[in-house]
Parts: sequence; C-alpha cells; structure tokens
Amino acid sequence: MASLSQSLSLCQPRRKRENIREQSQIHSVPVLSGMRNSVKSCSLGRCSVVGPVPAATDVVADDAVIREEGKEKDRVLRVGVICGGPSAERGISLNSARSVIDHIQGDDLLVSCYYIDCNLNAYAISPAQVYSNTPADFDFKLESLAQGFQSLSDFAEHLAASVDIVFPVIHGRFGEDGGIQELLEKSNIPFVGTRSNECRQAFDKYDSSLELDRQGFITVPNFLVQGSHSTESELSKWFAKNHLDTNSGKVVVKPARAGSSIGVTVAYGVTDSLKKANEIIIGGIDDRVLVEIFLEGGSEFTAIVLDFGSGHDGRPVALLPTEVEIQLHGNADMWEKDAIFNYRRKYLPTQQVAYHTPPRFPIEVIESIQEGASLVFQRLGLCDFARIDGWLLPSSVHIPPASEKKFGRTQSGTIIFTDINLISGMEQTSFLFQQASKVGFSHSNILRSIIQRACLRFPSLASYTSLSSFLPRRSKSKQLTETCPKAKDVHKVFVIFGGDTSERQVSLMSGTNVWLNLQAFDDLEVVPCLLAPTTGYSSKTNMDEKELDVKMKSIWTLPYSLVLRHTTEEVLAACIEAIDPDRAALTSELRNQVMNDLMEGLKKQSWFTGFDLADEPPIRYSVEQWVKLAKEVQATVFIAEQRWIHIVSELRRNLSRAIHISKQETEEATTHLGYLKIVHGGIGEDGTLQFLLEAEGVPYTGPGVKASKICMDKVATSLALNHLEKFGVLTINKKVLRKEDLLNTSVHDLWPDLTSKLQSKTLCVKPSRDGCSTGVARLCCLEDLAVYVKALEECFLQIPSNSFSKAHGVIEMPSPPPELLIFEPFIETDEIIVSSNSVNGNANRLIWEGCSRWVEVTVGVIGKCGSMHSLTPSVTVKETGDILSLEEKFQGWNWHQSDSTPIINNQGYVKIEEQLGDIFIKVLSGDQYEAALESCKQRIELIANTLQLEGFSRIDAFVNVDSGEVLIIEVNTVPGMTPSTVLIHQALEEEPPMYPHRFFRTLLDLGSERFNRNI
Repeated sequence: MASLSQSLSLCQPRRKRENIREQSQIHSVPVLSGMRNSVKSCSLGRCSVVGPVPAATDVVADDAVIREEGKEKDRVLRVGVICGGPSAERGISLNSARSVIDHIQGDDLLVSCYYIDCNLNAYAISPAQVYSNTPADFDFKLESLAQGFQSLSDFAEHLAASVDIVFPVIHGRFGEDGGIQELLEKSNIPFVGTRSNECRQAFDKYDSSLELDRQGFITVPNFLVQGSHSTESELSKWFAKNHLDTNSGKVVVKPARAGSSIGVTVAYGVTDSLKKANEIIIGGIDDRVLVEIFLEGGSEFTAIVLDFGSGHDGRPVALLPTEVEIQLHGNADMWEKDAIFNYRRKYLPTQQVAYHTPPRFPIEVIESIQEGASLVFQRLGLCDFARIDGWLLPSSVHIPPASEKKFGRTQSGTIIFTDINLISGMEQTSFLFQQASKVGFSHSNILRSIIQRACLRFPSLASYTSLSSFLPRRSKSKQLTETCPKAKDVHKVFVIFGGDTSERQVSLMSGTNVWLNLQAFDDLEVVPCLLAPTTGYSSKTNMDEKELDVKMKSIWTLPYSLVLRHTTEEVLAACIEAIDPDRAALTSELRNQVMNDLMEGLKKQSWFTGFDLADEPPIRYSVEQWVKLAKEVQATVFIAEQRWIHIVSELRRNLSRAIHISKQETEEATTHLGYLKIVHGGIGEDGTLQFLLEAEGVPYTGPGVKASKICMDKVATSLALNHLEKFGVLTINKKVLRKEDLLNTSVHDLWPDLTSKLQSKTLCVKPSRDGCSTGVARLCCLEDLAVYVKALEECFLQIPSNSFSKAHGVIEMPSPPPELLIFEPFIETDEIIVSSNSVNGNANRLIWEGCSRWVEVTVGVIGKCGSMHSLTPSVTVKETGDILSLEEKFQGWNWHQSDSTPIINNQGYVKIEEQLGDIFIKVLSGDQYEAALESCKQRIELIANTLQLEGFSRIDAFVNVDSGEVLIIEVNTVPGMTPSTVLIHQALEEEPPMYPHRFFRTLLDLGSERFNRNI
C-alpha cells in the first residue's frame, strides 16, 4: 500500500481552465505577488500553473460576465464571502456560504468566494466549489481547484484590493472568536458583523457569563476547568456551594470556546465531570472547559437580533424567538435520558426536536426575552446581527437571592441567557431565516439588509448605502401582488414534497431547495406544497380503494415561513398551529410589533424598499382538490416527494454468482409484485401521483406512470432489465421476504437458507421500498441477522453503531417497519482509500488497488423519453464503513462524493483529474479510457431509455472499469435534490455548467414541454 501511495499525484484537468472560468462566471484580476500556486509540479508532465485568482463572481447569470475595471463602480457592491475555518463546524460554514451566495446574487452585487482551511491557509475559490458537500470533499479538491495565498497577510492585501466588504460565514474558531475580524481590521477592510474585541469576549462562554453577570443578567452557576490548574478539591467545593452531590450531581460539561453544541455532554459528580472535561481538552476541542448546573425542567429558546434600530432609543430589535423542544419517542430513545440540543439535533433531520416560533410561553415572557436579547446585544457591543440562546426556568427552580434584582425574573419563570452566536448559521432552514420570514423578510431581503446595515458603519461605503438598488425579489404572496409589478406570462409551479416514506425528510430538504432556487425566475410563481405525513402506510389492498385513500390524503399549500423546518412532521405541526385562532392571533400581534420596531430604524434608509412576505395562513386540500386546483391555475407540478436510496459503497465477493435472477427467484418476485404495487412507497415515485395528474391534464416533472411504478420496486426494475445482459447490463440476484415471515422463522434456519440461495456468505438487507440508506445493513453472520430481526420486531428507530460484527455507523430504520425486505449478495467492490498523509508532499490522494475491477457509481440522466443523456458518473469515496450514514449524506465529516469517473493507469494506480470544482477519478486502462467511459455512459442511457425514463432520474450501479459493464443497483425517478446533491455536482460539469437555479429550471421546462407535445 505504501509503494502504491507514493505513485500518486494531483494533475491538471484536460479541459482548458480558461473555458471553465468563462463558464463559471469568474471575473479575474492579476495575480498578486503574495499568491501561491497550490498545484505542485507533477512528474507525469500534465500539470501546469493555475491562472489568475478569481476575484469576483457574478452568480446571477449563466453566461460569462466580464466587467471592465471601474465600470459601474458606484453601483456594484463587491462582496467577499469567506467560509471554512479550523473548527469542527466547517461543514455548516460551507452550507451557510452556499445559502448566502444563492440568495444575495443580483446585478448590483458581485460575489467573490474564499475559503480558510483547518490550518488557516486561505484560498480563492469559484462558486461551483461551494457545492461540494462535505469539508473532507472540499479540502480534497483545494490543492488543484483553488488558488492559494502565501500567508493571511497576503490574503488580506488581496481582499483590500478586490472587495468592498467581507461577509464572514466561518463558524466557531477564527470566525466568531475575533480571528478573521482582527485580520480584516488591521487592513481596514469593512466586514459584516461584530468587531474583534467584542467577538473574543462574547464567544468565550466563561468570559461572556462574567460580563453578563456584571451587566445585571441572571447567569448559570459555572466552574472553569483550565488545563491542570483546576483540582478536584476546588470543583468539589463548587459542587457543595451549589447544593450538588459530589458523587452524583448532574451538570453540563462543554468547551468554553466552541459552538453548535460540539463537545457538550452531561456528567454526574466531580470525578465524572473532570474526566469528561479532560476528554475535551485532550481531544483538542478546547483547553478551557465549563462545568455548569444542569437546568432541569427548563425550556430552551433562541432569538435572532438585528442591529436595525428601533424608535426612541435606537435599540437592536429581537425577532420572534424560537422555542427548542426535545422530544423522545419510545424505547428507541430511552438510552438517551440526558438528551441535549446537540450537533446532530441542530443540523440533521430528526423527530427528536421540534421548534415553535414564537415560543409557547406567555406573551409577557416572550416580550421579556426579546427585551433581554436586545439588551445583551447592545451591552456586549455586538454589530449587525447575532443569535442569542437561553433558557426559561420554571418558577419552582431556586434562584439565589443575589439574582433577585437582576434582569430575567418574571411571574412565569426565570430567563437566563447562556450562549452568544456571533455568526449564526445561515443554512436554508436556519433560525435566521425562520425568524426573519416570520416578520416579512425573504432570504434575499434579510441577507441584503444585513449587508447594507453593515455598510452604514464604514464611511468608504457611503455611496452604496445612499442607493436604493437593493430591491427584494418579487413577492409571491397573494396579498402583496397588487403592489408589486407582475412579469408577463407568469407561470405557476407547485413544488410538492413530504409523504409517508422514510425519505420524507430528504424530500423536504429537496423540495425546499428547488422552491428557493426557482424563485430566482420572475416569470414563475412557485408554491411550496406539503404532502402531509400520516401515522402509517395505507392498508388498502384493492387498487380502487387505494386510489380513493390517496385522494383523501392531505396536501397543504404553505406560506414562506412554514417551509423552513427540518422535518415534515414539524411542518405539519406548524400548519395546524398556524390555523389555531388563539395561536394565530398571538403570532400576528408579535409580528406586527416587531415589524413596527424594525421600520422605525429602516424607514430612514433609502436602500430598504419594504418587507416582501405577507402573513398568510396555510391551506389544506385533499389530493383530489389539490390536483383540480393545479389544473385550474394551469400549474406545472415539480415532484420532490420521493424514495431515495444509496446502497453500500464496498463490494461483494463472488460477483459472477450474483448477477443473474434465477427462474425460481423470478417467479417468487412476480408473485410479490402485485402486493408491492398497492401497499408501500411514496405516491410521488410509485406512479400514483403521476396518474392523478395525467388524468386531469396537469404537467409534471420526471418520468411517467409506467416508469415510476417499475423503478419504485427494485425487483421489478431487475426484471425489466434482465434481457439486456448481452448489451453489458447486469442485474443482482434477490430474495424477497415478508416481515411476518422473517419474524416467524428461526434465524438458525433462515441464515443458511439465504446464503445458500444467494450463493454468498455476506448479505445486504434493505427495505423493498425505502431509501436514503434507511434500513440498509451488511450482514456477515447469523448473529447479525438476529440483531436486524430484533430491530424490526421492536420497531427501533435506529440500530446503534457497531451492533453488527463489522464496524458501522448508526443505521436509521423505517418507521413503521417495512412489510417487505430484499436480501442480496453483498457486492465486494474495490476499496478506494483516501490518503491524507502524503509521502511526496501531496496533501490528499486516492489509493485504489484495482483487484476486482468493479467500483460503485451514481449518475444522473436528463432529457426526453427515448433520448436520455447521461451526466458524468460519480464515485463515492469514503474513509470508513460500508453504508453512508445520515451525517455522511447530509452533513458528512469524513467521506467524499467526488463527481468523477473511475479510470486506471497502466500500473493500476488511481490518478486524479480535476475539472471545474470537482474531482474526476479516472481509471485508465492503457489508451482505452475514452472508449470505456463512453461505453459506460451508453449503457446508462440504454437503461434509462429501456425503462422509458424522461425528465430526470438517478441511476446507482457497479461499473467494471475495463469493460464498462454496468451492474444495476437501482433507479431513482425522484432523486435527492438537496443543496449539495450529486446531481448538482454533475450538472456543474456540463458544458456549459448549470448552476442549481438553471438546473432546476431545465428540469421544470422538460416537464412542461412534454405536456405541450402531448396535447
């Protein structure tokens, strides 16, 4: 392995970088003397120096934008967005940067993108790179696709010459601790957010607690553990002082200088507290650790504060706070008795957290929280915007007498502010956008307003603040359409997401992303629609009964603010809450109050042209009513209600015995097909919704009824393709079992029977009609099967990590458990290893042994029926594990989804070819690369056309790197369309590149054109 790794090197792409820059809308400036070329010299002779630094990017158009220096300088504001950083929150920073870039785009604003890596090296990057979906993936590509700077001072020199104002979106260290702010201050570079000294104080939880206490706020009793300076006796005295048992007193242990609940844990007693504090210190998270009293029985809240000023005293304005409710469900969550609002709950879809905006507190408590948050913001010297977290403790909780006269005491409980977030998360559904939308701000409007507010603090930017060019996007709210100019021939689009399958949370993320991107087009009025989740799947077994049952399901048309949630259950709960008269009245009263306070400060600013979201209620329809509404308003339906699966990334052995479906298995599968069609699966991917839309003549995106039904079922998909073996398209042997049969059969009898029939010692089990790795597991022995069966029987929501004989992460399980499961041979593919420790100086490399010659790929197909076009295939490269977890898919830490095609050189080593913002892993076999790649893409297109796909879909398969043969895994007719999905990566590799808003518009237009052809 060592000798193999020494042979690898990073290489330049074949495609000319000048063309890439033009198609990526890169506006170039001369390279400064302090710039360094990140790409090292290549012994293979294919590397060259990267060209000029991308200084600014106009992401509003798809065509190249070249601006002459000085032209319209007094109107175009140059904004530098800086993301990344050394903290564990880099993944959130990338998501925030992606969201900011998407929503501040415009002809009046030019965006430059920059990245700080974990070693504080600075890079200029293209906007396309921001769509890499994990920090590891991003870092892997930096060496060849970004332009580095020799030092941070050189980086600052470049910023001073290239941008007017910097928008830092670095979370945690170097972003919120004053690091980046100090760098910018030394070079007199304007920036959004709080100054460096104030950042340092507010970011440190211990220092900020002391300052809040001095400023007259009630604080949580705490104890600072700092290196070896704290002794057990000192902590014991603190426990005793706060009436805590030294052996079992419950406390929270957390880093003093880390955000997003990273490293936060619960401890019992002095010894356990010191142990967990030392783990934080040894782990390198922080050398200052806080031990705090556990706030038992309290309710957590968070409030966004804007420095827009209000009325007589010019105070900052707190928006409608959000209550954070931890929800535990049944036996599966009992092991987590000390549940806290941790990183996973904060940033991943989970039913363990619910948000309520405004909180379910008495109105006087909510107003006190708003007043207190505003005072905290003001007294700590914060600027522009921030998020302030805290707790409402019940009146029964004892408060020290010294706190009686401090701010926070109410008749309904005690308010305590605990955490200051200087650069709040700015993902699409973050608290910033949730709360801003409640008071009339769209994503674009709030971000642009924050930037303009920051400009007011810098005299050099006075010419920009006097203009009124920062217009919010055209409102899609019905009540405001009369005052907004309408574009000609505005076309309605219904984006539908949600449903009952285990992929409903991915569907919500996808639908939200599509909805927000399509709003960039003034000729579209985009309406988000939730297919409401129910308590379980339909039990109808007669097709007519099922169709009637489907028609009676609920679909809600949603106002802007209600879409911005993490789960479909939360969206549905918010809808029900919004139509409650008392709750609606409270929200309206608080909303109007905040908007009035904001206008006191904003009305003086010529750049602020008003709020662009109205206060509208959600509307509930049956599916039948909703389809008729779509027909009445002549809408096109963009379907994001989905089933999305990604199967294991490793290979299975005995491949030659796994690629055929036997006659007996075909008969068994056919027996099950009728049952499969009418019981399970999302109506957006099983053809049901398409059938209802076609019946009313409503156009929709994606494949039609027949293709959707076939691809929804993995067995049916194999049967539809098994005649293509002579063309190099192969299928995997399968065994389908009912859950009841699985539970009623002894695993001692079942395991040998399965391994014998499937001719494999290692199996893969997965639900017949679920996805996103939900319920997908590798079984290596009888004991593994017993664990899986127990999880089904006990209705576990998760299988804990390392429950099976081979190491793995947490496996999310479908709820309710699937009625049908598929067993397959576990295909052993060649392992592609990410090497981060280089021998010859390269920072990151991929190592591929090339034994079996099979690798797993995923590829998007797009186009019209019969002429589908294959995008560039991608290889999923992971550092550990068989199956991608939720974190790896949506907020991953240690895996790389590289938009790449596998290719191998004559020695069988992996070679990296870079293109645009992604890595292409090419497995070359002599001079046959082009032929093998073309053969693979032709087979993918053959699969798509055989299944009569149209519009767009995603195909997962194993590919032989020599022959180009394709072993099909599954076809997804409604693939994931989240902000970092692989389809977006692949679209960016097209000629010319398609950015997300253009990509989704293309998919929409394909659906509309198909309907027009058929009428």
